Amino acid sequence: MKTLQVKPEFLVTNETQLRSLCGDTTESIWAKATTMITEPMQQFIELSPFVCLSSQNSEQKTDLSPRGDPAGFVQVADDKTLLIPDRPGNRRYDTMRNVIQSPAVSLLFMIPGVSITLRVNGQAQISHDPDLLAPFSIQGKEPNLVLIVQVEEAYGHCAKAILRAKLWDQSAQRKPADVPSLADLMMHHRQISKKEIDRIDDTITQDIKNSMY
Repeated sequence: MKTLQVKPEFLVTNETQLRSLCGDTTESIWAKATTMITEPMQQFIELSPFVCLSSQNSEQKTDLSPRGDPAGFVQVADDKTLLIPDRPGNRRYDTMRNVIQSPAVSLLFMIPGVSITLRVNGQAQISHDPDLLAPFSIQGKEPNLVLIVQVEEAYGHCAKAILRAKLWDQSAQRKPADVPSLADLMMHHRQISKKEIDRIDDTITQDIKNSMY
């Protein structure tokens, strides 16, 4: 793979330059944001089965984690507080380790078939309070932890990105066999054999069946 040579004379390094190249915004765009979860936002969250959660550590190294469960799995505790269960994963604990170091998080809520999204920014804490964990029980199993997000900013995001991507368009769907497997993504750089990659894929498949919750 060829290494990209970045031309420093074309780098955008300040907001004035950014706006001169891309245009300014309108007051209404800034006004769309609020500091709380409104009733329509709560309805959107209750219909959402999927959220992307962004965090960073004390060295500003970022992480973006997908979270999914039945629709409404993120609970609106009040108009300033969201609760997100932490289900079994790969035990890297990227998000949790980041929140311990730096509590700022960002959320992107999505609903299948709907092209608009909901964005939320705030500060997170990690809890293992049994009273908070119990409502998130699925198949008789509670999450080990719950993220408590104090909302600082929330706003709806337009449909352009989803429509450009044709994300919900059936004609744009790919077959799993046409893309690299999870084992390929995880292990190709280690130059292990195809047989070993297939074994890892089988292990991943069994793990999904046996420890979803």
